[in-house]
Amino acid sequence: MQETNERGRLSRLDLNLLRVFDQVYRERHLGKAAAALHLSQPAVSHALARLRNQIDDPLFRRQAGKLVPTARAEQLAPRLSETLVSLESILRPERHFDPARELRRVRLAMADEMEPMLLPPLLARLAEAAPEASLSSVRIERSELKTDLAAGRLDLAVDIAQPVQGLRHRPLFEDRYCVVAADARRLTAADYRRADHVAVSSRRSGPAMEEFELGRLGIERRVRLRCQSHEAAARAVAASRLLLTLPRTQAEWLRERFGLQVLPLPLKLPAVQVHLYWHPSYEEEPARAWLREQMLDLARMDSGKAPA
Repeated sequence: MQETNERGRLSRLDLNLLRVFDQVYRERHLGKAAAALHLSQPAVSHALARLRNQIDDPLFRRQAGKLVPTARAEQLAPRLSETLVSLESILRPERHFDPARELRRVRLAMADEMEPMLLPPLLARLAEAAPEASLSSVRIERSELKTDLAAGRLDLAVDIAQPVQGLRHRPLFEDRYCVVAADARRLTAADYRRADHVAVSSRRSGPAMEEFELGRLGIERRVRLRCQSHEAAARAVAASRLLLTLPRTQAEWLRERFGLQVLPLPLKLPAVQVHLYWHPSYEEEPARAWLREQMLDLARMDSGKAPA
């Protein structure tokens, strides 16, 4: 009897309601979802009301000017999104994706210190394969990352490895911590503990990235300067005895630009894991699938080049 009821419920379900739900979940805004679907806002509201009745859940609640998904909506959204993408891929005619003809814009999110490493090789790859495409890199906002990727406002994100529910990810590269100083010197663990340090973080408060790992070793540094960019930190280091701790690849870029010394970190910290993130809704979308492969391929080409 239960199986018969489930079949009856499915037969009464309008797939267009699921498309509306998927878009509202991505945008968290009725007006933006309506524009993306080429519908009126009342039509989107009516569709959501019908779906609420069929699912017996409010799906979204208003909070601070946004639509916040309910627990049931959060449970449904990833599986529903993947199902819709699968249906589209089944119905989509098989064809070869041509980036030169079809790719017009690439939108990435990453920390600004990663831009010097990642943007030049990607821009060169696009210039060859998709010469008409523009490339935009924006600051990564972790609290909005899932929503921005789901809504298509971002194609991909590059960030340190961390658990993010509802997103797909692959390792991009890993790096080891080192120390940047104005002069060459022999740096011991005791020297490191006694030194004055620079911490770089875009957040107003809380530990910088390397301080999480240092804290696990019970090491608390004396931070004399906290700033938002590695360039500002490098300039401060160049004019002082301050030490800057950061991944080796970034340190090499600062060394070349500011004439600094790169020293081994006299402590054992785990490698920095950097991953590529995307939303499962776009797993099989040709343009984003091609872009993911370019990013992963560039990372493979660079593996082994970074100093150990």
